[in-house]
Amino acid sequence: MRVVLSTYGSRGDVEPMAALALRLRELGAEARVCAPPDEEFAARLAEAGVELVPVGQSVRSLVSGPPPAPSELPERAARLVEQFHAAVLAAAEPGGAVVATGLFPAMAGAQAAAEQLGARFTCVALQPTMLPSPHHRPFEYPMLPYPPEVTDLRELWKLNIGTMNALFGEAVNTRRAAVGLPEVANVRDHVLTGRPWLATDPLLDPWTGPGEAAGGEGGAGADWPAVTQTGAWILADERPLPADLSAFLAAGEAPVYVGFGSMPLRDPAEAARVAVAAVRAQGRRVLLGRGWAQLAEVDGAEDCFAVGEVNQQALFPRVAAVVHHGGAGTTTTAARAGSPQVLVPQIVDQPYWASRVAELGIGVAHDGPTPTTESLTEALRRALAPDTRERAAALAVDIRTDGAAVAAKLLLG
Repeated sequence: MRVVLSTYGSRGDVEPMAALALRLRELGAEARVCAPPDEEFAARLAEAGVELVPVGQSVRSLVSGPPPAPSELPERAARLVEQFHAAVLAAAEPGGAVVATGLFPAMAGAQAAAEQLGARFTCVALQPTMLPSPHHRPFEYPMLPYPPEVTDLRELWKLNIGTMNALFGEAVNTRRAAVGLPEVANVRDHVLTGRPWLATDPLLDPWTGPGEAAGGEGGAGADWPAVTQTGAWILADERPLPADLSAFLAAGEAPVYVGFGSMPLRDPAEAARVAVAAVRAQGRRVLLGRGWAQLAEVDGAEDCFAVGEVNQQALFPRVAAVVHHGGAGTTTTAARAGSPQVLVPQIVDQPYWASRVAELGIGVAHDGPTPTTESLTEALRRALAPDTRERAAALAVDIRTDGAAVAAKLLLG
C-alpha cells in the first residue's frame, strides 16, 4: 500500500510526518512525504531514510521575507492548493492513502487529489486549535476579525466556516472545478472531514468534547467532529551533539537554553540581549539556539554559547530550563526531557501551549511575545524554582512516545 504524507509548514510540521513514514514502512507500507523544499527539512528526512517530494516555496524564505499584503493572500492560497494537488496526485495511487496537515490550502490540495484518485484521505491536526471544539475559540485572522459581541464558542465556530470560505473557498473550488470535482459549500469541514486525527500527547493536550474521551476516539455532537487522538508523532533522533557544544555543557553547571525555532522575530539582537541578561540574573550560563531568527552571542563571554540545528532530544535533558516560542514539537520535547519551560508565544497555537504548560505547573507562560529583561528574569525565576522542576520531572515519565505507531496501525488496520 502506498501512503502519501503531505504538509506545508515548519520543522514541527515536517518531522512528525517523517516519524509516521518510518512506522508505516515497518508495517510494510510504502510512504513518502510531500513537504517544502527547505534544505534542513531535506537533510533531516534523508538522515531518517524518508523520501521527500519537494513542493512549493521554501518556508524559511517565505517567513523571513516581508509579510504579504492582504491582496496577495488569495493568489498565494490558490498556488498552494494547485501545487499540493499536483504533487499528491502524482505521488499517490488509487486505493492508497493520503494523510495531510499544515497550512489549510496545502491540505485542501492534498484532499482534492485523494478524492480524484479514490484514495483514502485523513486530515491530521498537530495542534488542537485548528479543530472545532466547544472548549476553545477558533483562530482569528487579523483581516477578518469576529464581532466582539460574539463570545459563544458554538457561534464563533459557525462564523469560522464563513471566514474559511472567504479566505480559501475560491482557491479550493476553482481547483476542484478545473479537475472535474464538484464545488463544496463549506471548505473547512470538507477538508477537515468529520473524523480528523489529533497528533498530540493526551497528557499535555487532553482533547475532550461532546461524548469524547481524551486519548482516544469518540462520538461528537452535531456541530463538532469526532476526533481520534493518537499521541504525538515523534521522530527519534540519534544524532550526537556537536563536540564544541558537548564541551560547553561539560564546562560548568547546566545552562538555560533560549531558542525561538522557526520564528523570525522583529529584533533578534535585542531578543538575544534580553535573554542573556535574564539568564545571567539567575546565575546561569546561557545556550542560545540560533534558529531562523539567527540569535547570536552578545559579548563573547565564556558563559554564553550559540548553537545551530541540533538534536533537542539529546540536549534538553542537559539544560536547566528551556525558553522557547511554544511550538507543539518543542513543547513536547522539553516535556519529555523533564525540563522546566518558559514559553514566549508568538503566533497561532503557541499561546495555547503556553497556557497548558502553566496549568500543568511544569513551566511559565510569558505575557506577550516580546519579553523585557525584567519580565523574562521573573519568568525564569519561577521556572527554575525547585517545585517547578519536580513537577516537570514527574510529568516527563508519562509522556507517550508511541503516537506514530498508533497512527500507522490505524491507517493500515
